[in-house]
Order: sequence, then structure tokens, then C-alpha cells
Amino acid sequence: MAELKRVESFQYPSGHYAHLTENQQKSLDEFKQICQKDGYYTPAGDGRVHPSHDDETLLRFLRARRFVPQEAFKQFKDTEDWRKEHGIDDLFLTIEIEEFERTRRLYPQWLGRRDKRGIPVYLFEVAPLNSKNISSYEKELAKALTTSPKAATKNLRLFALYESLTRYVIPLCSALNRPHPETPISQSNNIVDISGVGLKQFWNLKGHMQDASTLATAHYPETLDRIFIVGAPAFFPTVWGWVKRWFDPITVSKIFILSPANVFSTLSQYIDPDNIPKKYGGNLDFEFGDMPNLEPAIQEAIKWELPSVHKGRNTFPIGPIKWEDGENGAKKAIAVGSEQGKLRNTHILTIPNPVGAKAEVPVVNTPVDELELQLLGDGTATQPPDTEIPNVEDQTPPPSDTPTPSATPKPESQATTSTTPATSSTPSVDGGAKETTLPIREGTSDTRYEQQHQTHASGQLADGTPHAAVNDHGHGDKTVTMEPGTVGQAPKDVSIKPQEPPAPGYLYQAKQVAAQASSVVTSTVGSAAGAVTNFVGGSGEKVEEKVLEKTPEQKELDKKIDGKDELAMESFLREQTATKVQA
Repeated sequence: MAELKRVESFQYPSGHYAHLTENQQKSLDEFKQICQKDGYYTPAGDGRVHPSHDDETLLRFLRARRFVPQEAFKQFKDTEDWRKEHGIDDLFLTIEIEEFERTRRLYPQWLGRRDKRGIPVYLFEVAPLNSKNISSYEKELAKALTTSPKAATKNLRLFALYESLTRYVIPLCSALNRPHPETPISQSNNIVDISGVGLKQFWNLKGHMQDASTLATAHYPETLDRIFIVGAPAFFPTVWGWVKRWFDPITVSKIFILSPANVFSTLSQYIDPDNIPKKYGGNLDFEFGDMPNLEPAIQEAIKWELPSVHKGRNTFPIGPIKWEDGENGAKKAIAVGSEQGKLRNTHILTIPNPVGAKAEVPVVNTPVDELELQLLGDGTATQPPDTEIPNVEDQTPPPSDTPTPSATPKPESQATTSTTPATSSTPSVDGGAKETTLPIREGTSDTRYEQQHQTHASGQLADGTPHAAVNDHGHGDKTVTMEPGTVGQAPKDVSIKPQEPPAPGYLYQAKQVAAQASSVVTSTVGSAAGAVTNFVGGSGEKVEEKVLEKTPEQKELDKKIDGKDELAMESFLREQTATKVQA
């Protein structure tokens, strides 16, 4: 069982609404002023019931930027401009519900359950995302009804999924009873199951996950609470020490890597057994692809108007759902989106008495109880121990027996004959240098300067023949030493070309592929998808969204990869890497 310990971070409710420090509250106030001055925030008043953005939304951007208002404003402004450019508000209301549903099945899905603090729990199983299913989905994109000239169709659907998280699931959980009703929910937990996923499947999914990771990091920061990785492959402990260095310590602390023996024991510390799927030791009937199996507390809090029925129980219909204000403070859920081009506007349910509604007087910030802070915990104790994995990118190549010309001393600087062993500095794993003693090897063809500079041909090899081979013994006594085979020839070009780096090995390829996919775990919904490669989440750093189309060469490479089995992957990747190095 993972050891629980206090973590100094922004884990809910610390650093959230009603639990801010004095400095954090000042940063929030300053952030609002900056946004309002530039026209990106409108407070309540003058006939406006609610501000343009609630405090918890603004706090997400502040937490992502460590409560530095100017930095938070840059990302907030970029996000608001992006939303306006792509018409995100209208997209959520008009997207085809069947297209929304097909995309939902490829990304993390809400169980209809919450953890012990009231934060929603999502599940993402990677194995079903095989090449056949992904290929079928990509072909279907070409026939999509929801399109835009400003963004790829697959990205439009991702936008809608994130909007469903922030505009429906999170507000629903905020309206339910929980330990801190004064503090809105703004994050999610993610169980990422990578059982039975091999290197080849990781390779094929990298683009699928990078799209979600980029979007989450740039425009939906701080929507991730915890990530629970289950079913990690056998090579994972080896690459973990290398992968985790890509992320800041707070992000790493959110990741729990669970072995089969401690999956349930760890999950049950944070989630009630009734809200944990049966395949992980809990009591919940839920299979990946199902519609949410709503917990009893949710069923009791809502009044159904027109529910859908899935596996004999009431649940939400497919497609996007939005919230509207009802009478006497009630909240109404309205199914929106389009059905074959016809807009949908159906009243699904009502929450008559939502909790956590803000009073007229602002809530006073209160510190989180010390005992509760001790139970927040982090995932460090569940992670594999650090291994001495060298930094592949930064490490200096090991010294060679064939130094470059710049590293070879000139004949003019040759020292007098020495009988002491030569020394050489070699880089260590930690980046430092250590002295090693080399044995004297005279009269050999070894190219280490210290070991051959006193041989009879050293001058000739450096400067050409025959002039450099004149030996001055003093008092006018000179002799000439030369190799007969070199007389009359032009000086030799003995410069040694830099040694080409070796082609990356199979382990390196595995690490590289693993690292490319991990970012998707960095945020909710699409961010959990990134967990499969880096097995970690994003840090809130802004990344510009890019829509990348595959080149013909990339498509051909994918076809070749799809046609190979796991055993053929290593030799194929080596061949591809070697070709790129030579080019």
C-alpha cells in the first residue's frame, strides 16, 4: 500500500477557491484587474447576474503559472482568443451527436462516479485503440458533418470533449454534496489502463495522443488531479527514471504507478470501493465504452425529465449537455448538439437544490485542516526506484581510440620522453570527468597521442615528409629519419573524421516512443491519453496548438510498421534510424 504523506502543491482544496493564502488572494484580485482592463473579464453587476468567468476558472490559469498574474494573463488571453477564433461555444452546441459519441469512445470516459473528495473519476483503456479501430475512425472523419476551415475535424471533436468536461461534468460534481461544498470542483482523476499494449501500438498511437496533450496543456490547464497507471509493461521500470525528468516535481507527484498487487489497495485510499470498476477490485459494473453508471448520491440529487436507459439503468443521452439556470436556484441539464443537421434542445434532468452556490458575500478563505493535508498524499511511493539511466540527449559520447585532429596535440608541443603512464579524462554518467590511467604502449599503431608521439614516424605523420623527420642532436649533429615508402610523396592527410553516433538501440526506441505519448496524461479527458507513453501529465506550460498532416513518406512508414510483428520492430526501427543518421 502506498504511503500517504503531505505534499506541498495545489491539490484540491489547497490553492482553490475559499482556500487561498493571503498572497494567492492578492494574485487573484490582480489577475482580475488585468483581465478586466484588457476586456477579457467582466464582473457581475450592472444587470449581469454572473461574472464572465468564475473564480475557480481563473484560478486554474493562476495555478498553472504559479500565481504570477502577468504570466497567467498571457495564457488566459491566448485561450480566449483561440476560443473566439474557432467558435468553441457554438461548436459545443451544434456538433453532431453521433460524431461526438464516436470520439468519446476513443478517449477517457467518466465512470459516473467520484473520489472521496467529490472529484470525477475517468477511465482510459488503451488496448482497444488498435490500428484497425484508429484507421476506421480516421476514414470516418472524411465523411464528418461537423467541419471547419480553421481546424482539422479530429481536433474539433477534441474541443467538444474538453468542453463536456468543463461545462457539464465538473459543474455537475460541483452541485453535489461533498466534503468542501464551498469549493467548486475543477479537476478530474484518471485511471489509465495500459494492459496488453506493446511497443508497436504505442508507436501507432503517438499522433492520436499528441493532439490531445497539446490542446489540454495550452487551453485547459490544471484540469488534472491524479493519474493512476495500471498494467504497466515490463520495460516500464527501466524507462521511468528517464521519462520523469521531462516533468516538474509537482506533476510527477500526481502519478501513481500501480503493480497488480497494489491496484485496489491504492485506489481504495482515494476512491470508495463501490466507485472502483470490478476489474480493479471494486464493486462497480462498468466496461470501457459504457455510458456513465451514476452513483446513488447523484441519482438522489437529480430529478429525471427524459433519461436514457443503458444496461437497465437511467443515464445521460449521448452527445453534449449544457447547464441552464432554473427557478429558485435550480440547475437544468439540456441536451444540445445536432442530429443530422437538426439542432437538439431537450430538457434531460434538474437538480432542484444544488450545493455550493455562492452567497452574496464572498466566502472567507480558510486553511485546509492539517489532518486532511496529511491524507492528500502523492504517488512517489508507488513509482519505480530511480535507476542510473544516462541522459541520452545530454550525455557526451565516450572517448574513442581515434581522436579528432583538434584533440591531437601538434608536434611543436610534444613533451620530452616520459616513462610515466598517460592519463585520459573520460565523462562519467553524472556529467563530470574522471581520470583514468592508461598503460604505456610504445611502437604500436594506436592513435592515442600520449602513447605514440615518441615513435620514429610521429613527426612525419603530423607534418609530412621528409623535412619534419630531421633530428637535431645539438652541436651541429643532425640526422634524418624517414620511412622509405613516403619519400617524394606529398604530405599525408591524416585528419580523422568525427565518428558518427551509433544508431539508437531498441531500448532507446522504446524510451523515445514512451516519452512521446505520455503527455496526454497531463490533463483530463484527452490528457489522460498521453499517459501511455510518458506515463505522466502536463505541467501547464503553454504549447501552441498545431495541426499536422502526415506526409506521404510518413503514411508509407506507418503502413510498413503496421505490416510487421513485434519481433520485426527492432530491426526495422534500427534501419530507419541508421538511414536518417547517414542522411
